[in-house]
Amino acid sequence: MLLGVNIDHIAVLREARKINDPNPLDAVSICKLSGADQITIHLREDRRHIHDNDAKVIIEQSALPVNLECAIDEDIIDIVCKLKPARATLVPEKREEVTTEGGLDLKGSYKKLQKAIKKLHANEIEVSLFIDPNKEAIELSKKLNVEWIELHTGSFANIYAMLNTNLRNTHHSIKELELSKKELNIKLQNSIGELKKASKLAIKNDLKVAAGHGLNYQNVILVSNIQGIEELNIGQSIIARSVFTGLKDAIIEMKNLIK
Repeated sequence: MLLGVNIDHIAVLREARKINDPNPLDAVSICKLSGADQITIHLREDRRHIHDNDAKVIIEQSALPVNLECAIDEDIIDIVCKLKPARATLVPEKREEVTTEGGLDLKGSYKKLQKAIKKLHANEIEVSLFIDPNKEAIELSKKLNVEWIELHTGSFANIYAMLNTNLRNTHHSIKELELSKKELNIKLQNSIGELKKASKLAIKNDLKVAAGHGLNYQNVILVSNIQGIEELNIGQSIIARSVFTGLKDAIIEMKNLIK
């Protein structure tokens, strides 16, 4: 199981004080030495954390392949083509959202996606689509001729957290998931089942399968055990753990969990 470490939240900490420290680039060598297989960063349209120069120097200097997450906005795609990361993961993006809330609307954005993917492929950048785990999304991903899909695990992670942590007792409780344990258990099993079916169908369609969003040290084993998923992209939980353990130990612990 491959691990992509998303280092966006190092830049979040930097931007909180609007200074040049901590520098996300400093994390790249630590990630490599700790056993990470990939660096993941998200160049958002509003540049709320990673900036253009961050992306440039990380792609130029990283010994690990860089997976650059981005919207399908034409200006952003042009920047990605100039930067030439190993992979571009196309994601939906809303400026008001805290984090990516779901998978791409492949049907509604089909023509824009076709154009973006064609341009990325012309620049020898492999493409992944961040999608919800369902049949339609996988079949459309196949038609769009991408190499990878990344299954959005946010729904699974939210259900798990409401069932197995104290989230419901905090101001971050998810109102629509304030259900009985029995109901949450059923929802969790259904969510895992959707991920399994989606992974199996993707493999049948010759798509490589990654997964990510909301994965952490408590829930990751349930996803890493799903046959067909070969890569996990994890950020916030690793960076949060590193505040207490250091980044090296945080990555090693996650690698050990997903083996």
